Amino acid sequence: MKSTLAALAMGSLTLTSCATYSAPEPKPYDRFTVGDSYLSDFYVFDEAVPNEPGKLLRQEQLGEKQELAQASTNIRLLYTSTNGLTGEGTLPVSGVLFLPKGEAPEGGWPLMAWTHGTVGVADVCAPSWNGRQAQDEEYLNRYLARGYAVVASDYQGLGTKGTHPYLHTRAAAYSNLDIIRAVQGAGFPVSDRTVLFGQSQGAGAAIATADYAPDYAPEIQLVGVVATGAPYFTPAALDALDRIRKPDDVDPMLGYTFLAMTLAQQVDPSFTMRNYVTDAAWPVAERVDDTCYAEIKQMVTEAQLSRANSFAQNPREGLRTAFAAMGYPDLKLSAPVFFGTGGQDKDTPPRMQAGLVMALCRAGSTVHSKLYPSLDHRGVVLPSTADSIPFVEAAFAGEEIAGNCDDLPFKPR
Repeated sequence: MKSTLAALAMGSLTLTSCATYSAPEPKPYDRFTVGDSYLSDFYVFDEAVPNEPGKLLRQEQLGEKQELAQASTNIRLLYTSTNGLTGEGTLPVSGVLFLPKGEAPEGGWPLMAWTHGTVGVADVCAPSWNGRQAQDEEYLNRYLARGYAVVASDYQGLGTKGTHPYLHTRAAAYSNLDIIRAVQGAGFPVSDRTVLFGQSQGAGAAIATADYAPDYAPEIQLVGVVATGAPYFTPAALDALDRIRKPDDVDPMLGYTFLAMTLAQQVDPSFTMRNYVTDAAWPVAERVDDTCYAEIKQMVTEAQLSRANSFAQNPREGLRTAFAAMGYPDLKLSAPVFFGTGGQDKDTPPRMQAGLVMALCRAGSTVHSKLYPSLDHRGVVLPSTADSIPFVEAAFAGEEIAGNCDDLPFKPR
């Protein structure tokens, strides 16, 4: 949480006394604890963490803020997962489980694993604590109303100790696979077959989860992946982003860059975020420690920040190691993929997404790609259910799903 000194800097406190004010000593900066704060005792696990990924540690009922209207059961979970940042050792990760209304069918409710989009790296942004945006609530409620259970990880470091490795695909994949293990192994009435579905950061996480599954969790039966607005950080995609985002224009998406820089600090010891950010932009950039992405985006706009006035040096070269950590093992997925793209997407432009679709196709994955020409990054989520829900039904039914790699709706230029 922000200190009194930080609150003063933001103009949110007013001193009414003439007494001398002694500012508290700032806490030492630690790149591995950016975003950490106390939420409740539930998220704190001071015991020895079992050396077994996918083990349920504790559960409790969600509050009204986090509940979904179409769920009969709303549960907050804490479970063990492999540290995806290092690839070894276990740590606690938080998440949720929503069960539909009514009586579970034989074999349990078909299980959907929701992989959420960008919320930030601060613990207060963890969806199991902060709740979800109205659009995501409606999206998940649509599936719950159709009789699907929904499990959703916060991802490593969101809500729990340590900085969330933003867009780190292995960390997200391990978190997702281990929450599936946890709920399937703890007696909940859910099926042993799972469909992954995610948007934006979560779409990349869903694809990564399916990609890592055969080696990390081969016992999990993944039967489908639904992805909308997925990122893909290749040199060509980054060049396309540079052309779209003019250096001198106010850039509301700078928040993505500030978040990516917190990952760079974790994977590259030579990278220090402060060395790249100007004095003008730092009061906003440093707020990723205690503020969620939507508010950071608003702060960027209010401060009139552009790439030109935000960076003392171009961060792209410094982010090279971080971009590598955002990649995928081989993209040859055993489960079919529904891939929805908004033609007006500025966050993950169509050309970026087309590159990922083509890479999936070249690797031999079954992909059904759908372009929605008039929709943007977030706007594609709900309308795409007209196509993704039938895809999910077919995946759970074991029907053969034909891709359209030979007739894609777009191709990279």
